[in-house]
Amino acid sequence: MIPSTTDVLVIGAGPAGTVAASIIKKAGFSVTIVEKLKFPRFVIGESLLPRCMEALEEAGFLEAVKAKGFQEKYGAKFVKQGMICDYSFADQFTQGWTWTWQVTRADFDKTLADCCVEKDIPLFYETTVTDIRFNGSDSITTVEDRDGNVHTIAAKFIVDGSGYGRVIPKLFNLDRPSSLPSRKALFAHLRDDKRQSVHEPNRITIVTHKPGVWIWVIPFATGITSVGYVGDPSFFEQYPGTDTEVYDALIEAEPYLADRFRNAEKIFDTRLLQSWSATTDKFYGDGFVLTGNVTEFLDPVFSSGVTLATVSSQLAANLVIRKLKGETINWEKEYTEKMMQGVNTFRTYVNSWYDGTLDTIFYARNQDPEIKKKICSVLAGYVWDMDNPFVSDHEKNVKKLARTLELRQIIEGGTEN
Repeated sequence: MIPSTTDVLVIGAGPAGTVAASIIKKAGFSVTIVEKLKFPRFVIGESLLPRCMEALEEAGFLEAVKAKGFQEKYGAKFVKQGMICDYSFADQFTQGWTWTWQVTRADFDKTLADCCVEKDIPLFYETTVTDIRFNGSDSITTVEDRDGNVHTIAAKFIVDGSGYGRVIPKLFNLDRPSSLPSRKALFAHLRDDKRQSVHEPNRITIVTHKPGVWIWVIPFATGITSVGYVGDPSFFEQYPGTDTEVYDALIEAEPYLADRFRNAEKIFDTRLLQSWSATTDKFYGDGFVLTGNVTEFLDPVFSSGVTLATVSSQLAANLVIRKLKGETINWEKEYTEKMMQGVNTFRTYVNSWYDGTLDTIFYARNQDPEIKKKICSVLAGYVWDMDNPFVSDHEKNVKKLARTLELRQIIEGGTEN
């Protein structure tokens, strides 16, 4: 039975919700999770970053995830017209985790959710939030289960980790348009029989297909590889036919992938994802905090989604614990400003990716190894390391580095002539 009272109600059983729930439960408070869908369920965001390992560790999830045997990930490789830029997380500037996983999210998310159940956290699938009423920081939430039964849950605090469901922003009109342009992705899981010929199972590969159009290649431990094309919606319109026909034509049109994936078996039909970027008016309120994709989702290019989800929930959970113990929390300074530091750092790199600035940096000849280490830390998810100038003053230093490299290229080109 769904309990009528709980210290903390968590909305959503994905990584954001489960990390928060586990940390709060460990502190001795009662927690209840409600989840609209039935798990396991498919979701995108399959390549993790090392920074999220710290959140998974604090939540007590690492051993369970290790036991699943997911593909270990040690870096990221960027490919463009025969040029290769390879980043190894072991070479990063920031002290921290040097590896993580590439995961099928249905299995990964179910593993975290099962861990919560094992920790005696009540978790109710197929249970939809229909209304929330606040009285100060106390709340009464109305939910409806899969059989149509209506329940109310009284809570001292709510953590909204509902992801794309965006429960509280939708209920209280907090959604706001993203500053990023709308983009589209076509993707599938493919049987990767030729993987060993390229010797790259332990990293994500990002291929620049054309300016503004890129491809993710994420190998899993199962021999299946996730391959997705991302770009402006207008790019895909030049290819006629169904989504699957368009996808097959795109595979054939990319020399780096054609031989490897031509006629590869699809584990599921080609899927489409579009207009994913979102933001919200505020990250917290009297009696609630938003975590993960509920706050802001940028773009899949640097795999920031699960990292922002788990780190925001790790931070939020510890603030909720302090609040429930009677402390006064400065949510703006201790939560919003800190999370926006990470979001805005990733935003600079996303924008710099699409406008070509990062091409200048990634494919420069004779790269400075110390600068490469600092960029690598960002790609590893350490976007809160203020000792890293490519984090603390990210936009200025990324642009400055690109200009310096462009000037060097001009000078060297002139010398060669």
